[in-house]
Amino acid sequence: MEIEKLEIEGVWLGHSPIHSDERGYFREWFRSSDIESSMGRKLQILQSNISMSNRGVLRGIHYSLAPQGQAKWITCIAGSIWDVAVDLRATSPTFGKWIGVTLTAERGNALFISEGLGHGFISLEDNSVVSYLMTSPYSPSEEFEINPLDQELGIDWPLSERLMSQKDESAPTLRSRLAEGNLPKVT
Repeated sequence: MEIEKLEIEGVWLGHSPIHSDERGYFREWFRSSDIESSMGRKLQILQSNISMSNRGVLRGIHYSLAPQGQAKWITCIAGSIWDVAVDLRATSPTFGKWIGVTLTAERGNALFISEGLGHGFISLEDNSVVSYLMTSPYSPSEEFEINPLDQELGIDWPLSERLMSQKDESAPTLRSRLAEGNLPKVT
């Protein structure tokens, strides 16, 4: 597996080879030793989630204020998504900046999002299936969201027709979360 560092500190893109034949394909999408040698850190995975979304479903921007933070290793195992990481660390030189990457089952890629960063995605086709490995479990009292259409963030979502949950649609802006003191304390 090849892992490359992206423009925001703590965001990495992984590329896994896909082995295909007449039966289908095989892909190894996570190997702890590759993460450790590329990123210089160990990942202790405490929860794994799978979501399925139809075209235009927009999920996020979500983040955790768990004391240990929450890193995510994300891949698309069916269909395609445009995945976004947002720097929510107020002391970071890239605070409020975002990176968008297309993840598809055919490309064999995955996105690593470090603690202190927000995550969201939009499904580019029906029945897109996303798998997440996370370093801390879901904790409703420590989970927060920022409106993915926040004009100050200016995320250039690739589809104009979008379907969001009521929670995401009514989520506060990044500026509001900063004023509330509800952003990650990671430096």
